[in-house]
Amino acid sequence: MNEPMIDPSSPADLSSPSAVFGAGPPSAFAPPSRWRRGLHLAGWAVAAGLALLMVAIAWLAITAPLSRSLKPIAPPSISLMSSDGHLIARRGAIIDKPVAIADLPAHVPQAFMAIEDRRFYSHWGVDPRGIARALWHNIRSDGASQGGSTITQQLAKGVFLSADRTVGRKAREALIAFWLEAWLTKDQILERYLSNVYFGDNVYGLRAAALHYFNRAPERLSIPQAAMLAGLLKAPSRLAPTSNPAGARARAALVTQAMVDAGYITQAQRNALAPARLNVHETPDSTSGTYFADWVLPQARDRAGSVYGAQEVETTLDRRIQRLAENAIRRAPLGKAQAALVAMKPDGSVVAMVGGKDYRKSSFNRAAQARRQPGSTFKLFVYLAAFRAGMTPEDMIEDSPITIGSYRPTNHGGKYRGLITLRQAFAASSNVAAVRLTQKLGVDAIIKVARDLGITAPLTQDLSLALGTSEIPLVELVEAYAAVAAGAYPVVAHGLPPEEQGWFARLLDRQRPFSQDQLAMIRDLLSSAANRGTGSAAALRSSTFGKTGTTQDSRDAIFVGYAGGLVTAVWIGNDDNTPLPGGAAGGGVPARIWRNFMTGAINEPVEQAPVESQDPDLVNAIANVAIDTGIGNMSLGIDQDGMTVNIGPAQIRLPTDQIPAAPGAPPPRIAPTQEETDRDEP
Repeated sequence: MNEPMIDPSSPADLSSPSAVFGAGPPSAFAPPSRWRRGLHLAGWAVAAGLALLMVAIAWLAITAPLSRSLKPIAPPSISLMSSDGHLIARRGAIIDKPVAIADLPAHVPQAFMAIEDRRFYSHWGVDPRGIARALWHNIRSDGASQGGSTITQQLAKGVFLSADRTVGRKAREALIAFWLEAWLTKDQILERYLSNVYFGDNVYGLRAAALHYFNRAPERLSIPQAAMLAGLLKAPSRLAPTSNPAGARARAALVTQAMVDAGYITQAQRNALAPARLNVHETPDSTSGTYFADWVLPQARDRAGSVYGAQEVETTLDRRIQRLAENAIRRAPLGKAQAALVAMKPDGSVVAMVGGKDYRKSSFNRAAQARRQPGSTFKLFVYLAAFRAGMTPEDMIEDSPITIGSYRPTNHGGKYRGLITLRQAFAASSNVAAVRLTQKLGVDAIIKVARDLGITAPLTQDLSLALGTSEIPLVELVEAYAAVAAGAYPVVAHGLPPEEQGWFARLLDRQRPFSQDQLAMIRDLLSSAANRGTGSAAALRSSTFGKTGTTQDSRDAIFVGYAGGLVTAVWIGNDDNTPLPGGAAGGGVPARIWRNFMTGAINEPVEQAPVESQDPDLVNAIANVAIDTGIGNMSLGIDQDGMTVNIGPAQIRLPTDQIPAAPGAPPPRIAPTQEETDRDEP
């Protein structure tokens, strides 16, 4: 038998087992070493990193286009529109054209670099040395922090990013800084930075700031002026020289010293510099909404968000009703006193707001910013608490003098009726009855009702709370009465149409309804007060509900109520809290302003309430006429029982049966009038 031939190239060891069928030929290469595997993985990691970098660059190119760095970082320009689409106010940042580094004096950009980023022309967007220096300073300092962001990073943050302090935001800031450095020259970056940065007083950009603070172009800024502007960047609002000239000058001195340290000017040059002098150039706002526009603007800015360009924001203001409100205040016999009016729908939509007699003379909003005593209008919460406790309008209350420790509340005029119903006590605005109810129910019960109906102002923890001695904004008082009109609480005043809410938000913000019995009873009392009680001067043809309020010494006079689907409050008083002349009361001028305004607002003529329909037994009903004479103030008061004449400090009382009648005239008939009705002082 023939022997098989042996291939000389075959391995000598023939005892090794045969290869597994299908495994293929053995590899001719040695297995890779460990360092080769590591190098291979590193290559994949680098490739993945480059891919991620490309994705990041692409994302930046899409989300932060270069053109956006030319636009101001100011809040958006907002046009406030009335509910029927008419412009009522326009608000936006004060901005101007961008600056060009080539056109500026050298000391202008040098002032900013000296204090913000001395190595601006040598780093690549992020300065490790600057970060390390700031970190070391912050560790050693006692709370005065120092930032390490470069001018490029500040541009990236201001133009492209929000102001939140998160690691993610800082990382994106650094990436965008690198991107800006790659695409723009240093001068272009500095130009965009100076054209966008905030300088306080709602002014953005170097050109606008130079014109605003010094009334000159940035190309003509002196070293002290440039230094003052550069110094504002640390805290623009706090250091604005219009409100803090000493702080702005001190900061400018630090900037000029930094310019010396950076080699931009000499110490001798700095020592010869005089402080910059302001020449403020105000930029007027285009507005016709005045008080309402000021009040609603923060809501509008939140609604608009950080979006570039002009935006229109619809508000709840009704232009027709706003004009009626302004006319009602303008025509009222206020003398030197101020006035305020707020009108809203029962859902809280504010349709008119007047915060004073003349916005041009005083922009202080007395409807929203001022806190004044509400007087007897606060009794709404006292009687609601009584109804929550199970009482009814027919329950009796003692209307007689009361002393609780050192506290001795009185009714106006010192007149008391004895045992009366809660309805009569509310209509006549009896002070002692309200205090007795508060003593019976507890002050906490009254506060609980006030909080439920939206009162957030601090409230006193004593019995005088019943008489409205705690100061609250007028708009909060209207919210409380709007809750009664709506039949549910709380009602929140708002100047923008509500946004669509998710089911969870609706669940959290859900209103609570009044019980039908309590709602009917409090509306009964409000109707009684407005139609037959102290507020009868405000009565309209349609169902009218409301309450008067007059504080100690007639320092505040208020009427608040609702009719025809509109809730309105009117306040008059003096800004210095001095008494109103002639003993003004909530049932007088405020009630008449309310009636005149509401007549047009709800498109319904006034129907004068007949004398017979007014309660002849009102506790505090009184008509007053005051005359300034050469011998002092003379006043005449008329009530059910007669006439009171005051001449200076002297007082004469004429009962009804002693008032002389004219010859041939019928016996006199004394009745309360609507000319000037009850006052209800705590």
